[in-house]
Amino acid sequence: MTDPIPGADPRPEPDGALEDGTAAAHDTAPAPGSGPASGTADAALREAMHRVRTEVDKAVVGQAGTVTGLLVALLARGHVLLEGVPGVAKTLVVRAFSRALGLDTTRVQFTPDLMPGDVTGSLVYDARSGEFDFRPGPVFTHILLADEINRTPPKTQAALLEAMEERQVSADGASRTLPDPFLVAATQNPIEHEGTYTLPEAQLDRFLMKLVVPMPEREAEVAVLRKHADGFSPRELTDLRAVVSRDEIVAAQHAADRVEVTDDVLGYVVDLARATRRAPSVLLGASPRASTALLAAAKAWAWLNGSSAVTPDHVQTMLVPVWRHRIQLRPDAEMEGVSADAVLASVVQQTRVPI
Repeated sequence: MTDPIPGADPRPEPDGALEDGTAAAHDTAPAPGSGPASGTADAALREAMHRVRTEVDKAVVGQAGTVTGLLVALLARGHVLLEGVPGVAKTLVVRAFSRALGLDTTRVQFTPDLMPGDVTGSLVYDARSGEFDFRPGPVFTHILLADEINRTPPKTQAALLEAMEERQVSADGASRTLPDPFLVAATQNPIEHEGTYTLPEAQLDRFLMKLVVPMPEREAEVAVLRKHADGFSPRELTDLRAVVSRDEIVAAQHAADRVEVTDDVLGYVVDLARATRRAPSVLLGASPRASTALLAAAKAWAWLNGSSAVTPDHVQTMLVPVWRHRIQLRPDAEMEGVSADAVLASVVQQTRVPI
């Protein structure tokens, strides 16, 4: 079984809550390699994905669930928004994840003066030819680490919209395809911190998941200090190596695509989305695109756990990370302290589960 994703699974959990205040996950899918979908090829691919988690654990302590969330997003061809206070290893997690995958990675520090062309690329005049040539920006990579994305104005944030949705960049009337696979992993500090901009709804909707990166448990925090006391350098990550190939990653994505989904489960996803639109605290509920995102994440989660078909448990586990940033609460509900996670937990409890 994979490690729980932070904030995932809104069902009641007797053992308490995660650091971000949401219920802990308790997925009941078979262990990797034991499900009916575990043919020789799938089992090997699944083992490769779990090697990534093991490799990242060499550098990052106490954030295994966050790494699992990144893996789910990669398998579902989605993007991830990591939110947490400074110092909880958001950037380190992504850098270590990229190193374990062995994919081309570019980091962009988002600042108030960053321009759209600084991200996507721009036309540059060539004096020798007398023509303008396109100079690709840092977005032309496999994994783009958009560090502190909410510290740049919406105009620059919007520069990523086409890249995240269409996997291409348009300039001077031409569209240029981005590498495959392509994943944007953006980090942000909570919006109540000074000097940040709220991400527009259209930008938020491009992220498959929003993971709230928690503070580590005491034992994990002690382990972090021990690593640093022993000389660990988060800048170098020299101990990490690539443990999967690009071909294995693409093959794993195709394997996750093949996970079966029954009409009952499809109806369950739609019922959950419609329930968010009727919730009294919600101004804007989950859209049809939110439903397709939830389905993609549930399929990836099911495959990662060795299942041949998506179950309601898989849907419930993925619902909060995939929808917490896609629903908009009424102002009066927010003033009363109602959270999106709490609303989604209520929706799950009130929606009939198919047998």
